[in-house]
Amino acid sequence: MTQQTQFDTAAHATEIRQWQTRRSERLQAEDGWLSLIGLFWLDEGQNVVTIPSKSVTEPIRLVRNGSEVTLQPSAGMTIEGQPVSEPVVLRNDMNEQGPSIVQIGTVRFNVIERGPKFGLRVKDAQADTRVNFVGLEYFPIDPQWRLEARFEPYNPPKKIPIDDVTGMKSESISPGALVFTVDGKEYRLDPVLEQGTDDLFVIFKDTTSRDTTYPAGRYLYTAPPGPDGKTIIDFNKAYNPPCVFTPFATCPLPPPQNRLPIRIEAGEQKYEGAH
Repeated sequence: MTQQTQFDTAAHATEIRQWQTRRSERLQAEDGWLSLIGLFWLDEGQNVVTIPSKSVTEPIRLVRNGSEVTLQPSAGMTIEGQPVSEPVVLRNDMNEQGPSIVQIGTVRFNVIERGPKFGLRVKDAQADTRVNFVGLEYFPIDPQWRLEARFEPYNPPKKIPIDDVTGMKSESISPGALVFTVDGKEYRLDPVLEQGTDDLFVIFKDTTSRDTTYPAGRYLYTAPPGPDGKTIIDFNKAYNPPCVFTPFATCPLPPPQNRLPIRIEAGEQKYEGAH
């Protein structure tokens, strides 16, 4: 394997352990992925959503008009701490300002946009998946899986078809390929760009998916390339998609070119408490 030279392995191990701690903390946050309890796709016109939580005693009523979703007020609702006393148009998760988060007791919900579809994503701090979280398992930290990658830009950036676990198809922009070497052989991954960050998002799969990692694949972020056109892919920071923990996530799946014919025994393993 090829890795960047002249770095401190002890410092690297500390970095990865800190990353693992932050990863677990984000998952276990009151609004983390472990709290997700529902995804309700919205029809055009009137929608009535019954939320499966003791915190919400009456149905949520919304009106969808194309891409605009209006929430009807109900007792106990707040947005950014302010009571909802009249109908309000909710920002969805593709809005540059972020989505409008509505809270009722331990429940939070917001509108998501997925292609032509709009849905209500619901989280509950008292969700069984959060309350009964059993912790994450990782391969041993291995600096050999901290690899230097060459960035080969696409000019222009290309659109990559991406499927998700719900069967929906979309296109994401890939600015270029990440090229790296393992055991003398060269491999390529197409990262994509996400709204609000310059980091490169990699959706990949390797042959550990047959036994020790999530069958659908894993995720990874890398920093954008430096002036020398290089960056680091650290597979010790590979992690499971949210759909490992809940059936209500809309996880993108690895495109064919990101399915590697090698075992990458680094990063997060299968979740033992999977739904």
